[in-house]
Amino acid sequence: MSAIFLDVSTLEAPEPLQQAISALEVLPFGDYLQLHHRIKPCHLYRYLDEHHFASDTRFAEGGDCEVFVWREGDTAAAQLAGQVASDYAPWVGD
Repeated sequence: MSAIFLDVSTLEAPEPLQQAISALEVLPFGDYLQLHHRIKPCHLYRYLDEHHFASDTRFAEGGDCEVFVWREGDTAAAQLAGQVASDYAPWVGD
C-alpha cells in the first residue's frame, strides 16, 4: 500500500484534470492518489463518480486543496488515505 502524490497546483486547465485521470486509470488496489491543487477540482468529481472512486477533499496550507482518491471498496487504501487526510482540515463549502 502506498500513496501516489500528484501536484498540479502550477498547471493551467485542462492539464490538472488530464493528469489526475491518467494517474487514476492505473491506480492499483491498495494505493490512493493524493492530488494537490490550488483550487477545488470541481470537474474531477464527475469522473470519480462515473468510474467508481471515492474521495476526501481537504484544505491544505495556504488555502490550497488536497484530494485523496481511492477505488470504491478498497478499504485498505481508504483507511490509509483517511489517516493522512486527518492531518488536514475538512473542506467546507464548494
